Amino acid sequence: MGIAMQPVMAETKTETKEPRWKLALRAFVRLSLILVTLLAAGGLHWLRGWIFAALFLASYVTALAVIRRKNPALIRVRLKKLQPTKPFDKVFVALYITAFLAFLVVAGLDGGRFGWSALRFRWIWPGMVLYLAGALPVIWAAATNPYLETTVRIQNDRGHTTITGGPYRLVRHPMYPGLLVSFSGWPLILGSLWSYIPVVVVVALFVFRTAREDQTLRTELSGYSDYCRRTRYRLLPGIW
Repeated sequence: MGIAMQPVMAETKTETKEPRWKLALRAFVRLSLILVTLLAAGGLHWLRGWIFAALFLASYVTALAVIRRKNPALIRVRLKKLQPTKPFDKVFVALYITAFLAFLVVAGLDGGRFGWSALRFRWIWPGMVLYLAGALPVIWAAATNPYLETTVRIQNDRGHTTITGGPYRLVRHPMYPGLLVSFSGWPLILGSLWSYIPVVVVVALFVFRTAREDQTLRTELSGYSDYCRRTRYRLLPGIW
């Protein structure tokens, strides 16, 4: 959720120690999803698909290492199986998963099997720049925010407060624009202009979630309205 960080109560050693098998399983599941695009491409020979998979794994491992050092309790929190607690978040999750899978299939069919776009290999470089540039605010937010759960809810059980440090001084939901910048590079890496169609759907979904999440926080989280007056923009400074 889009909240910044103040010092929070120290977690016990047991609470901050994440089960390694769960971390390994999470990484395996994420990489398995990449197989969808390789299969859509017609096999495991597709170089761009493997480059994308390597970037995907490298960003995951880097984020994990930073979070374990800067915000270790967050790992255990995000490993919990949480259901969306707001109706709008249930809609978002269902549509996001659909759009994400559609992206993988379209990118594989276009970039790896049929070559509808015929996007040259040199486009992989700006794609990688966008991918990695977008990963930076995502990692910064995750290293800063102890309340960055995977679902939208007011975490009264964890002493949820409105806080304003780190990237949250710039925008109220800094992880989301980082994700969207990364997503914008994915089609270039995989050589598929047609896969921008599901990417545009993902962008629209995150705009929708940001607006509804912001409304929830204004209504239900103490101090958030005051924070909004100081940090005016949700996603893009000077725009929205």
